[in-house]
Amino acid sequence: MKFLTDRMLGKLTTWLRISGYDTVSIADLNVEGDEDEFMLKNLKDRILLTKDRTLYRKCVKQGRDVFLIESNDVAGQMRELTRIGVKFRLVMDRCSVCNSELRKPSRDEALEVIRREGLSEDMLDFELWYCEKCRKLYWMGGHWKNMSRFLRKVED
Repeated sequence: MKFLTDRMLGKLTTWLRISGYDTVSIADLNVEGDEDEFMLKNLKDRILLTKDRTLYRKCVKQGRDVFLIESNDVAGQMRELTRIGVKFRLVMDRCSVCNSELRKPSRDEALEVIRREGLSEDMLDFELWYCEKCRKLYWMGGHWKNMSRFLRKVED
């Protein structure tokens, strides 16, 4: 499944990307004009996720794949998406910031980020993932445990 999300679903967009789903946010696109019209008529290979009931009704009327998100908190939104088969897990396939595919960094790429961010070179001992577009490193640190704990709460 691939998704397009409206501006009201920023945290959900991040969680979908972390879970390996190709997710484009309208907030990441430079749309000139009406964003709702753009979402209605473009990127139709994606399921549109929205909190906007008017946009939802227009999509249904035009036969566009759409899912109305009703919860205001990200955990509730995630639970709603499980109804259409979305599985939330820590995959590390996609950049949580830009949606690009992640890959293993070269040593030079990893060192560049480590030095730029003021991280310890001990980071090279971790399993690392790299976003070529953002020039960002990902690894299983303390935040990984926090995300795992959050996912367990969502599943309950």
